[in-house]
Amino acid sequence: MPMKTHATHLAHTLMLLALCFSTPLLAQPSASTAIARAAVLGGKTVDIGAPPKVVTGPIKQSTRDALDVLLTDFGQSPWNSDMDAALSVIADSGDPRLAWVVTDLLRFVSSPELNDDIAEALNKLLDTKLRGSSTWHASVTRLIAWDIPAPPDYLTYKRAIFTGIFPEWGPLFVDGDIDWRHVSWGGVRIDDRPFDTTDDPCNCIPAADNPEVSTAKEARWLDDDAIVFGISINGEHRAYPRRIMEVREMVNDTLGGRDLGIPYCTLCGSAQAWFTDDLPEGVERPVLRTSGMLIRSNKVMYDLTTHSVMDTFLGTAVTGPLAERGFQLKQATVVTTTWADWKAEYPDTTVLVEHLALGRDFDFRNGRDASGPIFPIGNVDERLGIQEDVLGVVTKTGKPIAFHVPSLIKALDSGKTVSVDGVQVVLSAGGVRAVDDQGQDLGTHQAFWFAWSQFHKDTALWPES
Repeated sequence: MPMKTHATHLAHTLMLLALCFSTPLLAQPSASTAIARAAVLGGKTVDIGAPPKVVTGPIKQSTRDALDVLLTDFGQSPWNSDMDAALSVIADSGDPRLAWVVTDLLRFVSSPELNDDIAEALNKLLDTKLRGSSTWHASVTRLIAWDIPAPPDYLTYKRAIFTGIFPEWGPLFVDGDIDWRHVSWGGVRIDDRPFDTTDDPCNCIPAADNPEVSTAKEARWLDDDAIVFGISINGEHRAYPRRIMEVREMVNDTLGGRDLGIPYCTLCGSAQAWFTDDLPEGVERPVLRTSGMLIRSNKVMYDLTTHSVMDTFLGTAVTGPLAERGFQLKQATVVTTTWADWKAEYPDTTVLVEHLALGRDFDFRNGRDASGPIFPIGNVDERLGIQEDVLGVVTKTGKPIAFHVPSLIKALDSGKTVSVDGVQVVLSAGGVRAVDDQGQDLGTHQAFWFAWSQFHKDTALWPES
């Protein structure tokens, strides 16, 4: 490996990934019992070959010393010859587990020369021949799909790398029920603004707290065919336009007398609504925020009050004080539909006001994300295409079921009844929702298949493939 000095200050080599807003995250899916050779790259499932031989046991002392040199004051000091030498020691260690640390380094590099050096180290560790700007994505995809274990003390190394770039992440990097291997940077900083500071600027994805709303008649800016996420609580109805949610990605609101946290993961096509009231004694209302990190292309959210990381898909606290209490949010139903259909069903609905979109009008689904996930997700469940829309339901007995939305709409429009294991799916304001045998909402939402299936490994699928 070349022993060159890179003058570029690492703190200034962060990749400015345009509009890479995200991702789900977090209670971890169980590891596959078989090592995967098929994984998603460039929106397609490809054969990634056999994994390298995995080393077990402690890291060699010489390698530990090299890691210490490499990560000391990471992000605060220019890359130098000592760091080059340390990288060479790591590359020559023959320990593929260290590729997790090396990919974390690579994620924050934009210098072409440094990128090539780190890519060379990865190729030695993984016995690959990857080159170019896609090396990070391709390497992490393989590590996930092969289920390469993390090295000892991995969280310590990962924390040093991430907080060397953004110190604000420090409180989030703690042990918990989270697979830190799969956590990556989404291209933006953490939103750590205080509650109810919606209009305060930040270099982040800015959540909207207590958002201003208008009547349907006043919302002349919103086209009838615009996608909205509709929520009904205790007879009160509100539409959250996708145009706004793609900019905000998180809303903390009150509707029908209930407090809600509403995350939207653009990368996994999923808007969810979590009740943030009716809490155990001693627990304050969680204020949900975007961390700027992802797990397998899913949004990582956290509670601003306790810095507890929350699994966006499951509503479970996975680190911090809330995790220690076994805290679990309860879910409300979100209906994905058009503005015309929603206001026709609920003419008294309110809707978020236009200025919350900050003058932006993105359509990530039909633009940036049209060719598949832009962040590594590893192996996938191939029963459906990765970006097929499903309605995700967890039954009262805890069984996850995914209903293929296009098939649902076709069946329901023809007058058929769709019912599985006590769950019935019904048309609702131009969209679909699931109810139990008493007609009560089950707390459902739509998502891309890859996202639902990776956090519900044992999910059933309707219709059966």
